[in-house]
Formats: sequence, C-alpha cells, structure tokens
Amino acid sequence: VQPVESGGGLVQPGGSLRLSCAASGFTFSTFRSYVIKWYRQAPGRERELVASTINISGRTDYADSVKGRFTLSRDDDQQTAYLQMNNLKPEDTAVYYCSVGGTWGQGTQVTVSS
Repeated sequence: VQPVESGGGLVQPGGSLRLSCAASGFTFSTFRSYVIKWYRQAPGRERELVASTINISGRTDYADSVKGRFTLSRDDDQQTAYLQMNNLKPEDTAVYYCSVGGTWGQGTQVTVSS
C-alpha cells in the first residue's frame, strides 16, 4: 500500500497549488490513526519536513519557511490528505512527498517560476 501524490505542476510566483495524498489502500481506522507528513526535496538539497499532523483533531506543525502560506488538512473518510500552498515562491520548487504512517509516496513535482 503506497500513498499517491497529485496536484503538482508549474505555477507563477504568488500562485497557489493544492497537493493531494490519496491512501485508498488504508482502512478508515488505520488511516485516521496515522501521522501524516509532507516533505519536499529540491535538487541538490536534503529532504525537508514541510508539515505534519497527528490526527484530525491534533496539532499541525509547519516548517518556518512555509508558516502562514501552507495548510495541511486531512479527510479521514476519504483516506486523503492535502497540502494547500499559497503565495508560492521560487524557493518552494521541489518534489513533494507525503508520508502516511511512515509509508512514502512517489512524489509530485512543484515548480514555481515566471
């Protein structure tokens, strides 16, 4: 069972994207118990934790670089997590990965460029 990320693409600075992380292979009870994390990795750089949440009523933490711009949410009924990214900057360009209970997806490319 592997999560599947989608929603990446090319966007201009200041634009928005919404990434999805579909984990339909997980049951509802399993998915809702898992920690959801979004990471990103830019070329030549180490993987960076962008956001994480314990469960639907738990705290969500963000990297300082994305606070106020990115929002992690989850729909346990749909076994799907989201990363809403607003006011995107060129430095947000990276491959974005989701992790569901430690199981990684393949990633989706986000490119911010004019």
